[in-house]
Amino acid sequence: MNALNVQPETLQFDLEPVDARRFAELCGQFNEHLKQIEKRLGIRISNRSQHFELSGELETIKAAENVIQRLYGETTANNSVTPEMVHLYLQETGMDQTEAQQSQDDVVIKTRKGLIRPRGKNQQHYVRTILENDINFGVGPAGTGKTYLAVACAVQALEQEEVRRILLVRPAVEAGEKLGFLPGDLAQKIDPYLRPLYDALYEMLGFDRVTRLIEKNVIEVAPLAYMRGRTLNNAFIILDESQNTTTEQMKMFLTRIGFGSTAVITGDITQIDLPRNTKSGLRHALEVLEGVNGIGSVRFNSKDVVRHPLVQRIVEAYDRYENHMEQGQQK
Repeated sequence: MNALNVQPETLQFDLEPVDARRFAELCGQFNEHLKQIEKRLGIRISNRSQHFELSGELETIKAAENVIQRLYGETTANNSVTPEMVHLYLQETGMDQTEAQQSQDDVVIKTRKGLIRPRGKNQQHYVRTILENDINFGVGPAGTGKTYLAVACAVQALEQEEVRRILLVRPAVEAGEKLGFLPGDLAQKIDPYLRPLYDALYEMLGFDRVTRLIEKNVIEVAPLAYMRGRTLNNAFIILDESQNTTTEQMKMFLTRIGFGSTAVITGDITQIDLPRNTKSGLRHALEVLEGVNGIGSVRFNSKDVVRHPLVQRIVEAYDRYENHMEQGQQK
């Protein structure tokens, strides 16, 4: 039989319990969430109240049922379903169904503002690695959750009194911009570049509590230059944008780690803003420290991007272009 004439499979199921508010939250305004699932999986969805009928390839509609059931579960306790949440659940359909479902063994980060669940196999592996090692590298493109999950782990460690303080560090190098033209001292110059770290803290702890903890020096946000000469005990230290460290700066930072401390070094080696012919400290450290006991390393790729779907396609397009250019230079 010609494959073009094969009739699509259908799958019917009911969502329980029946709740008009939850159905509205699941479907979204003008059924935007259902349309998002249809478009991404190439299926058709029709529903009347709690009764759903899906049409398409059998494996795909089974995955779609799983997504819909899980999203409906998210609507309990007045939780909101967002396009971002739908996107995350759809990404997980590329895995085995047993992996896509949340299990009791999945890592969950507990913060004052609620639970944070890493999405997908790589984020789960990343958080486990942070919990199991004193020094950890998270490397990959923007939007993969490297920094956000590291801050979440730091907040959990502080809340559970596993550490006494959190240090958030960045090198004072940014994409072609000269810090010298910004007003204020070095701390004030670097402050705008630390904004993503602040935002994550505000979300997890609340603005007022973060402000109080910074005043008490329990949370310290500082440029990398301020780390020289210090030994950091009982602290959770995050070095963000570490691709912009020199090899000397990276060695200096790694040797600051004291007893009872955890360090997470995040970065994207495709976004290096150092002067030409200056080797990235992150790239160098990954080579030197590979296989060293007690040091964890997780690499993310475009499939792990949890922002707008276009971000994933942009990262993939840049990767293809750079690979093509490298191959051309080799010839």
